[in-house]
Amino acid sequence: MNRFCLIFILFSLALLSPLKVKAQYDVHFNQYWGLKGFYNPAWAGQTDKLNISGTYSMQMMGFTRAPRTMFFGADMPFSLFNKKHGAGAGFFSDAVGLFRNQRTWLQYSYKHQFRKSKSRLGIGIQVGIINVAFDPTDINLGEVDDDPAFPKQEESGTSLDFGVGAFYSHPKFYVGFSGQHLTMPTLELGTTEAGTTSKIKIDPMVYFTGGYNIQTRNPLVSIQPSMLLQSDFSSMRLDMTGRVMYTFSERVFVGGLTYSPGISFTFSLGATIRGITVGYAYELYTSKIGVASGSHDLMVSYAMDINLFKKSKNKHKSVRIL
Repeated sequence: MNRFCLIFILFSLALLSPLKVKAQYDVHFNQYWGLKGFYNPAWAGQTDKLNISGTYSMQMMGFTRAPRTMFFGADMPFSLFNKKHGAGAGFFSDAVGLFRNQRTWLQYSYKHQFRKSKSRLGIGIQVGIINVAFDPTDINLGEVDDDPAFPKQEESGTSLDFGVGAFYSHPKFYVGFSGQHLTMPTLELGTTEAGTTSKIKIDPMVYFTGGYNIQTRNPLVSIQPSMLLQSDFSSMRLDMTGRVMYTFSERVFVGGLTYSPGISFTFSLGATIRGITVGYAYELYTSKIGVASGSHDLMVSYAMDINLFKKSKNKHKSVRIL
């Protein structure tokens, strides 16, 4: 695929899609390119390494009970019946106002290797559990403090969750598509004194992502455009990112800018040294939320070479993953 054609496809989506800004159940991480396993189960085992990643996000600073989000995940490849597979696991926690959302999941991915192009296709599934809790302790209802329509104690609900995905990676580019919450989980949060049952229904979410690696005339410098499009079929968000990477003596330093039409600009910095990647991003909202009440993202990941099927010992080295 011509690289200019791919770049055109990635970035022209902003012009072709009428975007609506609306709250979605799934959280958005500004450094999405380093958290592929969070968005797509087919990523599990896509590289020949053990990948461990985690991130913490503080959103809309300055607001009371603003969202605080954490994710931790890991994936690795394995061989079975002379075929390549991948396995992954993740934990997610999100506190928004009086609600606390938690998810845990396991992932499996089947791999098909294209030897001529040195590319790999992964097809994956994800099975997990969603838990949503509501704590009314700090609710101030004023004169109607004893309203039986409102819960008096913490309530929670749990449901199974299911997702699928496909991920194609080439030495120069990658493309991925996935669907989450395909069973449309419905969670019951208990019954109030008035006899009503509170329910939360989670809509399916689809993700499309892609990226490209452009090598400049300077062998130490490369440019990596990428994008993430997510939608729950009633609202949509598109992130378009350009990152510049400087590689020297197995050390990688990167800076980037992301634009999300109608939502924000995001600045990011990162470095990879001895297999450990640390990244920071700050999101400046272009909406009425304001520039000062932005969001902070901190991401840490580790990639380690593994070899589970030979007698040689595992080797550690710095890795750059597109």
